[in-house]
Amino acid sequence: MKELPIGFIDSGFGGLTVVKQSLKQLPNESILFIGDNARCPYGPRPLEEVKKYIWQLSNFLREKGIKMLVIACNTGTAAALEELKKTLPIPVVGVIAPGSRAAIIQTNNKKIGVIGTLGTIKSQIYENTITNKTNDVTVKGIACPSFVDMVETGQLYSGRAKDKVTQELSPILDEEIDTLVLGCTHYPLMRDLIQEVVGPKVHLIDSGVETINDVSMLLDYFNLSRTASDAAMQSPKHIFYTTGDADRFHRMASDWLNQDDLDIRKCEIKGEVIYETYYSES
Repeated sequence: MKELPIGFIDSGFGGLTVVKQSLKQLPNESILFIGDNARCPYGPRPLEEVKKYIWQLSNFLREKGIKMLVIACNTGTAAALEELKKTLPIPVVGVIAPGSRAAIIQTNNKKIGVIGTLGTIKSQIYENTITNKTNDVTVKGIACPSFVDMVETGQLYSGRAKDKVTQELSPILDEEIDTLVLGCTHYPLMRDLIQEVVGPKVHLIDSGVETINDVSMLLDYFNLSRTASDAAMQSPKHIFYTTGDADRFHRMASDWLNQDDLDIRKCEIKGEVIYETYYSES
């Protein structure tokens, strides 16, 4: 069982920010990742629809064989985490609770901001998670619906990028927050731009970093961790699936993960099922 990979699912490229942290913290572990780029973004969709998609992605990876599932998507976590934890026979981890804990620890003035997709913010899952852990913190959440599209379509370096980010963050700039949760795994890909807009005094929380801390702990708890000796005998293998354009996914993943020799495989959605169609190792 411990030789199986960890599974990661996301609506698109954003989950790669969590994978990057896993590669850094858990170098002995293999990874299976699937990004649902064909149906991204999830944020504007009803949570019931998102839950259905998360189940499809989960079933795809479970058929491949995984020992743990990470929902590397805030909207997906809000929609499906509790149901998957109750139903699946393997550990399931989301990204919201780890990010919430880190924000509570980080804040000094007890004013926390959360930015996320429309679905995540409407669910109020961050506000509820944080206030359930402590009652002396104020949480302000705002939706930033254009951010995911900026990442997915490569607009981060356009001349209008900073103007767009400033416009969407404007409701939170006067809230005197000292901590801001990046409540979507796409957002660390634009971390520098967000930091420039909110200023150096606001600490940004990357839920992906905190999530891998939880993953590491659970691997040890369930005796699923691979050791350096295990990795020496059988090298970790990483496979990345996308329901979108495989070549475009390869360019984005290679750039973010700083690796050129990624195993990228294309999937198709047929009805309620996701199928692997072809792959290309570049």
